[in-house]
Amino acid sequence: MDMKLFMAVFATVFLAELGDKTQLATMLFATKQSVSLMTIFVGASLALMTSTGLAVIGGSLVSQYIDPRYLSYIAGAGFILIGIWTMWRA
Repeated sequence: MDMKLFMAVFATVFLAELGDKTQLATMLFATKQSVSLMTIFVGASLALMTSTGLAVIGGSLVSQYIDPRYLSYIAGAGFILIGIWTMWRA
């Protein structure tokens, strides 16, 4: 296992997920006294693993047809456009 790549992916995803709406929703589920925290943990973990698995499979399939360098450009442009749109709406 490439530990440098592992740590880069872990740090990026961890920071991106920290405080997002998914984490906040999970926290809200955990505030109820009558629920099993283990059930919430397992459910949220499986959901994140499933969506991550789909992202890995999708990225692998798309990279067979589009150069990963261009995918980076497209992703960067998408983030910039979302930022502009967010600022425009504010």
